[in-house]
Amino acid sequence: MTNERLHHRPESLSPRYSSPTGGDHLLFLAEALRTFHDTGALAPSGPELVNALVVPVTSRPNRPISVLEVGAGTGVVTRRLAQVLRPGDRLHVVEANPRFADRLREDPVLAARRPGVGLRLSACRVEELPECHPPTPEGAWTDEFPERYDVIVSGLPFTNFEPAQVRDILDLYLRLLVPGGELTYFGYLGTTTARTLTSGPRRGARHRAVVRLLRRFEEAYGLGERTAWRNVPPARAYLLRSPGGREAWGSAGSPAVEPADTATAADAAKARDRDAAGAISTRGTKTTSAESMSGAAPVAR
Repeated sequence: MTNERLHHRPESLSPRYSSPTGGDHLLFLAEALRTFHDTGALAPSGPELVNALVVPVTSRPNRPISVLEVGAGTGVVTRRLAQVLRPGDRLHVVEANPRFADRLREDPVLAARRPGVGLRLSACRVEELPECHPPTPEGAWTDEFPERYDVIVSGLPFTNFEPAQVRDILDLYLRLLVPGGELTYFGYLGTTTARTLTSGPRRGARHRAVVRLLRRFEEAYGLGERTAWRNVPPARAYLLRSPGGREAWGSAGSPAVEPADTATAADAAKARDRDAAGAISTRGTKTTSAESMSGAAPVAR
């Protein structure tokens, strides 16, 4: 496990591969064939899905923000984040695959990001994040770790995991988000049927259990969703917002607010309603994350 800053490298912006896009697809396919359980797809996310995942960063308060990206892969979302972040913002990238982490270290777009945008790479699993941080070097981010984030963008293939692992990761996301912080993740359409037909009843049942868990999580915290029909395969991005109170998951996998936090959670719910009705100023326009995620009508999963 390593944790390091990604430095600006203006003197050496030429990567060892000629085309980031072409190189991404070849590397992603090779890693998907080698470790599909952790990769979860055969190609990086397309532009339509990438834009949906970064909505909380493009529809944002007019102040510096801290962003955590989990499961960055070859960096298609990371590069988009680096392009839209402003001076004073910080981006923490977590990628467990060492080959993907190597690609991120040499990425020219990340190296040429705006001055003043902090960028850190942790080559470990998100569950290992608290133990993944060495002492912060001089000149790095000044916040102590583990810090809390305004936005989390997750690229993890949840339906490849066991339900207990998914629940643990979602719990961790809630703890890592600031009160009212926003989370995006995505899922491919039609995977439940495909998994049942191709993987047998046991894996099909596990897949359905994870989908039910995610749906309950979305019912509790969801703000909106957007379907990326032109993605390969088509995918749906989900936008969620953390509450103000501390959450505990019930034994059946559904979120349940602890009695001591009931008032806090109720206040947070009212605040979410006010935020959804209001407008967040961003670069001269007024919009909200939920409005940005609205659009295509939901379809049967």
